[in-house]
Amino acid sequence: MPADAIRFQVLGPVRVRRGEEELDLGFPQQRALLALLLLHAGRTVPTAEILDTLWAGRPPASAPNVVRRYAAALRRLLEPGLPPRDPGSRLLRRTGGYLLVAEPDEADLLRFRELTRQGKRAAATGRAETAARRFTRALGEWRGPLAMGIPEPVRAHVRFTAVHRELLDTARLAADAALLSGHADRVLPALREAVAHEPLDEPLHARLVLALAACGLQAEALRTYDDIRRRLATDLSLTPGPELTAAHARVLRQEVRRSGAAGHGGSPGESGPPSPLGLFVGREDESRRLSELARGSGVVLVGGMPGVGKSALAARWAHQAAARYPDGRLHVNLRGSEPGRPALEPVDALGELLTALGVSARRMPDGPAARAGLYRTLLAERRALVVLDDALGTEQLRPLLPAAPGCLTLVTSRNALPGLVAAGARPLRLEPPSAEDAHTILARRTGPGRIAAEPTAAAEILAHCDRLPLALTVVAARLTRHPHLPLAAVAAELRAAHGSLDALSALRPALLASYHRLPDDGARLFRALSRHPAPPITAATAAALTGLPSRTTRLLLGRLAEAHLLAEPAPGRYTLHDLLRALAAELTRTGEHPPPY
Repeated sequence: MPADAIRFQVLGPVRVRRGEEELDLGFPQQRALLALLLLHAGRTVPTAEILDTLWAGRPPASAPNVVRRYAAALRRLLEPGLPPRDPGSRLLRRTGGYLLVAEPDEADLLRFRELTRQGKRAAATGRAETAARRFTRALGEWRGPLAMGIPEPVRAHVRFTAVHRELLDTARLAADAALLSGHADRVLPALREAVAHEPLDEPLHARLVLALAACGLQAEALRTYDDIRRRLATDLSLTPGPELTAAHARVLRQEVRRSGAAGHGGSPGESGPPSPLGLFVGREDESRRLSELARGSGVVLVGGMPGVGKSALAARWAHQAAARYPDGRLHVNLRGSEPGRPALEPVDALGELLTALGVSARRMPDGPAARAGLYRTLLAERRALVVLDDALGTEQLRPLLPAAPGCLTLVTSRNALPGLVAAGARPLRLEPPSAEDAHTILARRTGPGRIAAEPTAAAEILAHCDRLPLALTVVAARLTRHPHLPLAAVAAELRAAHGSLDALSALRPALLASYHRLPDDGARLFRALSRHPAPPITAATAAALTGLPSRTTRLLLGRLAEAHLLAEPAPGRYTLHDLLRALAAELTRTGEHPPPY
């Protein structure tokens, strides 16, 4: 950068430097005008918006003249050799407002936004490590409370608080990407700074707790949780919410993956835990079938019960098929069954997809129709793979489906989505893996030596988990945390808890997420099925349990099958997975529909 280059700062004290010289920005209100124009650099800020911001909605009659004087003073400051009536090239008067011209390398907020955009694009295309680096660099531009040095009422205006939320959102994204890639150590300093700026932000503290634990700093992680818990109680009379509580529980149970600070990397082949793709086992038949269904363009739907491995199969297949799609892979988690979080709205999913396709925040359309149109236009001439993971329903998906002949959309969902299938999607129902693959899953996650040393206990664990990958992962996580715990002890716990999920409590939220999507009559039938004596379940035998007409029961059984809470191996004949039966029995014992997890 030239020695006399201008540099603007607003992510901290409001400053302008020309080379090594810091410019005197004058009165606080004049400094506030510059800060507001910096928030919107490159676009005209209407005079009415300036007056509303600088005088908190009650500008005096002289305010427009004051703004003109401030703008003239700032123009002379930024371009000192400018003739009196020359409009200049920095602070321009436009019809109805003012515009500040600044390049991305001149303003900290513009650099922050560009790096954040790059990070979102990397995250959306599955490059978590790259995303973490971009987000961390973006946070490096944050040097203190936003717009310090301007009047407090102006800083409290929604236009400034909105930028503060941008900073917090990027801090959360940075933590998520760093934890996912196994490099929490890289984001830890920036995360500590962010928490210092926002001492009561629970989602931010939850990520700091997890990042500290990932870096091997478990004691500090627990102290951090205790500190925020006390502040919430003292300042707001609140207790920690579910996200912060869940982070604390994961630290206590030592379920947080160790990161780079402890000498563990996140890539396969390093000494740390292998990546999820590295842990993938078997599914050769399903992968071949998926490849057959994926020939050409269109939509392939991978469905199945909770925890059966739909997302893992989609991620593995997308990784292996990358060469078929030279214009890239896009990935969005639609959160259709994520406990404690609402499903992603289509307009927000389109925003993530467009960001991954290189659309900047400035070019991003506002409405869902405009975003969908731009999305389909950008994909029109491309050969790309779009993975829409954990979809809730057809209406959520419809705007996200590219119409391009060279694109394939791979959807995963716990729901059968008959509307999508009727529109031409090719379905693949995923069942629990074979006994051999289930054995390999447990061995790969816990170490083959432990399984070989206690084959009888291992076989009993597999039986109680009914080969469900998520249940096996829960058990394997416990065995990994306690390397000296005998498999026989875990098998005994599962045996004692037979008919409940007490020994697999970490599995409960995932199963409940599907249950809570049911209508009330479907939920009542699901609970009643725990009393069904033996398979198969038919409309007649289910009606005998509920007292409902057979026709009504038949419709409800179909809905449960569509939600993959029942299997239908033959038309009109259903079976209930053992772990889902255990959930239904628990819910029956409570005698009520429990609140969502």
